[in-house]
Amino acid sequence: MVTNIHSPWGLRLATLALWALAGASAVYWGLRLSAPAAGPAFAPPASAPVAADPQALARLLGANPVVAAASAAPAAASRFVLLGVLSGTASGGGAALIAVDGKPAKPYRVGATVEPGLVLQSLGRREARLGASMDGAATLALEVARKK
Repeated sequence: MVTNIHSPWGLRLATLALWALAGASAVYWGLRLSAPAAGPAFAPPASAPVAADPQALARLLGANPVVAAASAAPAAASRFVLLGVLSGTASGGGAALIAVDGKPAKPYRVGATVEPGLVLQSLGRREARLGASMDGAATLALEVARKK
């Protein structure tokens, strides 16, 4: 008696396994390609433009350096930028977020020295007044820039 060693079920199971593998691969790649592209969740902050130094540029191009006393010291109003105000309506206190000479902004309370000889005298809704002393006249008024 002769027995058949090659059963038809072995070939059928191997074919089924290959088709299952091909189907699983098709589903995997279909889901992978249909998913939205993974990008940054937020937009990176725009970097501030770099200001060119006119004197350095003039020296680079061969010009003789001209010293101007008026341009050496910037105006006091252009040195300070008021970024925000937290005004104490009942207490008369509060704080202002002020950037000095383009440096990162720092919070200053009413009565605090912003720079030698300059004190934060009082605050309004969108402004801060600076002067030589707390009881003197305000020499500089800063206003929060309006959003466009």
